[in-house]
Amino acid sequence: MSLYAFIGALETGLAFALVALGAYLTFRVLDFPDLTVEGSFPLGAAVAAKLMVSGFDAWTATLIAALVGSLAGFATAFLNLKLRILHILAGILTAIALYSVNLRIMGRPNIGLINMTTVYTPFERLGIPSLYAPIVLLTIVVVVAKILVDLFLGTGFGLAMRAAGANPRMAQANGIQVGRMIVIGLGMANGLTALSGALFAQMLGAADVSMGIGVIVVALAAVIGGTALMPSRIVYMLTLACVLGSILYRIALALALSSDAIGLTASDVNVVTAVLVAIALWVPVRRSAFGRQRSALK
Repeated sequence: MSLYAFIGALETGLAFALVALGAYLTFRVLDFPDLTVEGSFPLGAAVAAKLMVSGFDAWTATLIAALVGSLAGFATAFLNLKLRILHILAGILTAIALYSVNLRIMGRPNIGLINMTTVYTPFERLGIPSLYAPIVLLTIVVVVAKILVDLFLGTGFGLAMRAAGANPRMAQANGIQVGRMIVIGLGMANGLTALSGALFAQMLGAADVSMGIGVIVVALAAVIGGTALMPSRIVYMLTLACVLGSILYRIALALALSSDAIGLTASDVNVVTAVLVAIALWVPVRRSAFGRQRSALK
């Protein structure tokens, strides 16, 4: 694998680490299989790109994109809690609706951001090579986001959210408003996802309406694969596992596609993704079975 391929994999892994943190909040903490990210990821890219070409500062556009992404999470929560629609279906409905919303926001299928001032430009002006500027900024953003998620889940409100996800009936009986936890959790998760989309679009140089396809699979691969490699019950270790899982997943994908011995090309990315996710799902099952065998032998 060439240096450029490795740098690209590292950049993409860091960008999608924010999606992985969001998926951790929904899938692991709330036990809410949220598929809204398929729409909120391109939503963040669309909002940021549209605002930037309209004259907004890149940082302001990125922040607004994250806030708008939270609204997508609120929409899914509304469908689930108020209209009593199954959580998976609620996420799918929101993602489908967001496809048209993103087209409406951009006014066309894609918006180019080449030669525009992005959030990475100030780092290039500091003397950091343009090849490494995205890595520096994305590392800072991911570390800050991880720390904030860790601190939040350690507060009383965060503990209530974890209780709501672990046992909703018991949490409700103890005075925790489970519905409120779902609304806030989905808002946070999709805000992180939209932030990732905005940063990824500026790194890529364009925002496209179809760039959210397969995002949920990547997020699950990062969460499941990371926690399988680093099993723990401590929150800060689990969030670290999600971040590392996102990076390792992208590096493994780049290695598979760049290996001449295997003979794979860029068109085989979906096959490689499916295989990696299947392995990530199989590892915890195999580890659990191995543990039971060892216990039986004792």
